Amino acid sequence: MQREEFVQQLWLDYIHTHPDIGSLRLWPLSTTAEYLTLVTLNYGPFAMNALSVPLARMGYRSVGHYAMADKGLLIHLMAPADESSWLVLAELQIGTLSKVPREALTSLVHQSHPADCKGQNLLCRGRPWPMPSWALYQQLQNAHPLAAWLSVMGPRLHHAGFDCYRINESIDTISKQLENAGMPSLSGQQNGVFSVSTLLEHRFYPATPQKVVFSDGDEHRLCLGGLALTQKQLSDDHERVAEILLPFHARCEMA
Repeated sequence: MQREEFVQQLWLDYIHTHPDIGSLRLWPLSTTAEYLTLVTLNYGPFAMNALSVPLARMGYRSVGHYAMADKGLLIHLMAPADESSWLVLAELQIGTLSKVPREALTSLVHQSHPADCKGQNLLCRGRPWPMPSWALYQQLQNAHPLAAWLSVMGPRLHHAGFDCYRINESIDTISKQLENAGMPSLSGQQNGVFSVSTLLEHRFYPATPQKVVFSDGDEHRLCLGGLALTQKQLSDDHERVAEILLPFHARCEMA
C-alpha cells in the first residue's frame, strides 16, 4: 500500500464516522491536515512495534517517542517524506489498567478474526473484534476513556489537527466559524487523547455524538472523535506545528 492510499483510507473512514466534519466547508478541500492522531494499543499486531514496519514501507520515519504515564500512553510521532500529514500514534499501555478491565479488554481484542489482524491497513479497517456490551463499555470507561473508545472503534483515526497558518486564518476566526457550525471547543489544552505543548495554542472540537448499537442491543450516542486547530504562540518558519505538538518534558528514548 502506498502512503497516499493509506491516508485516503484513513480520511474516508474518518468522515464516514463523523459526517458533520466531512460536511464542513470552512477552508479549501485541498488543505492538508497538519497531523493525524491515531489510537491503538500495545497488543499483538496492533502494537507500535508491529505497525512501524508497514508504516516505514510507506515512507514514514520515527522522529520521537513521548511517555505520558498519567494517561497510560506511549506516543509515537512519525514524519512523512514530503509535506503531507504527520502521524501521532497514541498507544494505550494495557498493563497500566487494573486487573479486571485489563483482562476484559484483552479478552475482547483476542476475539479478533485472524484475517483482520494482517495487512498494512490495520489502522483504517475499523474494529476487528466484536462490539462490546454496554456494561463492558461502561466498565472500560470507568477504567480509562481510551480503553472504552478502542473497544467500540478499534485502532483508528481519532482526530485530525489543522495548522491555522496553513489555512491562512487566525485560530479565533476559524474557531468562531466552527462554533457557528455547531462545534464548540473544549476548554484548555485537551483533546481526549494527549497533552499538548504550551508552545502552541490548541483547541479541540468534539464531533457530534453518533448512535452506537452495543452487542446486547442497547443504543447510546457517543462522541467518538473530533478535530483540532493549532497555532504557534511565536512565529517561527523553521519548525512545523507537528514537531512541537507534544510536551518536550514527555520525550523519551526507546531502544
